[in-house]
Amino acid sequence: MEHFSIRPNLLSKDDPRYIHWRKSLSKRPVSWNKGKTKDTDSSVKKISETFKKKRINNFASWRKEKIAVGELKADYPPFEKTSDLATLVGLVLGDGHIAVFPRTERLEITLGTDKPKLIDFVFQLMEKVFSKTPIKRKDKNARCVKVGLYEKFISKRLGVPTGNRRYSTSGIPKWIWQKREHLIGCLKGLFEAEGSLSIHLPTCTYNFAFANRNEILLDDVRRALTLLGLHPEARTVATRIRRKHEVKYLQELISFRKY
Repeated sequence: MEHFSIRPNLLSKDDPRYIHWRKSLSKRPVSWNKGKTKDTDSSVKKISETFKKKRINNFASWRKEKIAVGELKADYPPFEKTSDLATLVGLVLGDGHIAVFPRTERLEITLGTDKPKLIDFVFQLMEKVFSKTPIKRKDKNARCVKVGLYEKFISKRLGVPTGNRRYSTSGIPKWIWQKREHLIGCLKGLFEAEGSLSIHLPTCTYNFAFANRNEILLDDVRRALTLLGLHPEARTVATRIRRKHEVKYLQELISFRKY
C-alpha cells in the first residue's frame, strides 16, 4: 500500500489533523531567533550577511509554494485604467504614502477616525484594485487609521512616486487626463482625502476647498476643475469653489461623502 505525507499547514482549519498540529506547536520550545533581527542580534546579522554574500534566497521555496496555491502573485501586470483606479490614485496623492523596501513596496492611506465610512470605502476600493485584502492599523499616537498593503511595483503601476508627497513633481498621472470619467474619479479621491465642504445658509456662503501644500498638485486640481467648466479660486495652500451652483454641481459630480 502506497503512503504519502500531507503538510498539516495546508489542511483545512477545521480538519482534526490541523487542529491537533496547531496544539502541538504550543509544546515546542521557542526558536532561539524569535523576536530578533539583524539590527538587534549579531548572530542573525551574520546569517543575513552570509546569505546575501552567497546569494541564497531562503524564501525561494516558500514563494514557489505560495504562488502555486494562488496566495502570491507570479507577475504584476499594469492595472486596468478605470474610474476606481483613478479614485484610488487621488486618495494616494491626497493622503497616501508609498514606501520602498528591498523586495517590495508598501502603500498606506491615512484617514481620520471621525470618518469610519471613508475608511471602509478606502479598504474596499484598495481590495478591489489590488485583488488582495489590505490591513487596517490604528495609530496609537493620533486619531487616525492607516489602510495599507505590501506588494511589488505599486508606485510604477499607480503612476505615483514614492516618498514625501509634498515635494513630488509628478502631479496627476497623464492617463487620468485622457478621459473625463477618470478625471472625475481622481477628483473624488483627492477631495475625499483633502477636501472640505462648508455651507453657511444665513449668509449664503458656500466653500468647497481642496487643501494641499504641493503646488503642482494644487495647480493640477485647478486645471481639472476648469476643464469641467468650473471657476476655481487659487489660494496659497488651497483651491476652492465658491459659487453656489458650482459647489452643488461638483458635490454631485464626484459624489462627495457618498460611499
